[in-house]
Amino acid sequence: MLKIKQLILSLILLLSTMSLSSVSMAKDIFTQQGKASWYGGKHHGKKTASGVAYNMHSLTAAHKTLPFNSKVKVTDMNSGKCVIVRITDRGPYSGNRILDLSYAAAKDLDIINKGVAKVKLELLN
Repeated sequence: MLKIKQLILSLILLLSTMSLSSVSMAKDIFTQQGKASWYGGKHHGKKTASGVAYNMHSLTAAHKTLPFNSKVKVTDMNSGKCVIVRITDRGPYSGNRILDLSYAAAKDLDIINKGVAKVKLELLN
């Protein structure tokens, strides 16, 4: 009987730990909403803040604080289109913007002509 009680208590402890860790993981999800712009040609081939050369044809972006190589889902709040980018640079440094997208990412979101779009960011890793 004592072994059964110990087993039940162990299972309760294990299950409560699992549910607590999933709650804390949910709290750690980073999201942000704001304006995104894009940068292209004149920066193509130049060194980014992470040390890699900027390639306007890659799905990358610049963010002021997210760690380099983070993957971020970017959703255009108006169209619902989304793209996954990798953070390789710092910025943006103009206006009240939260993200500078590569030309390729902006093209996928269909915001090349608009130049700026309201977006939602979701950190994937």
